Amino acid sequence: MNFEAILARLAAGVPFAAHCGVSLDRLDRGSATATLPFRQAGLNHIGTQHAAALFAVGEAASGAAMAGLFADLLGAVRPVAGEATIRYLKPAKGNVRAEATTEGDPEGLLRSLRDDGRVAFPVTVELLDSESGEKLAEMTVRWHVTDMSKPKEAR
Repeated sequence: MNFEAILARLAAGVPFAAHCGVSLDRLDRGSATATLPFRQAGLNHIGTQHAAALFAVGEAASGAAMAGLFADLLGAVRPVAGEATIRYLKPAKGNVRAEATTEGDPEGLLRSLRDDGRVAFPVTVELLDSESGEKLAEMTVRWHVTDMSKPKEAR
């Protein structure tokens, strides 16, 4: 699997994340990192990173982690973020790095998709100050992945 090609495809496929300035930096099987730069367009009324921009970088990293897990099947699946929670811990006063990891046994998740035609699982994300490494927020995104190559009644 070519993770670089997947990163490029994901970056081009989510215009809102690009609008926020999000860049996808690293992708592996079930994990990913993304960066949100500190820029004027992404600030809130107190001069720190806007909550929506922080959510965007976290969701982008979670989607990349999910895509890394299902890299060999991306053309045949439809992933949808079904639920997300975020807990803001500190104001983001600089660049933010989001580190995302899929939860659950990767082989078990792939088996569920193959056997049931669908699978749902959480991806946890830590949002960190890029310079200090201090945790700014924590997030969980629950992904629902459907195998579109299976007949509708089989999923």
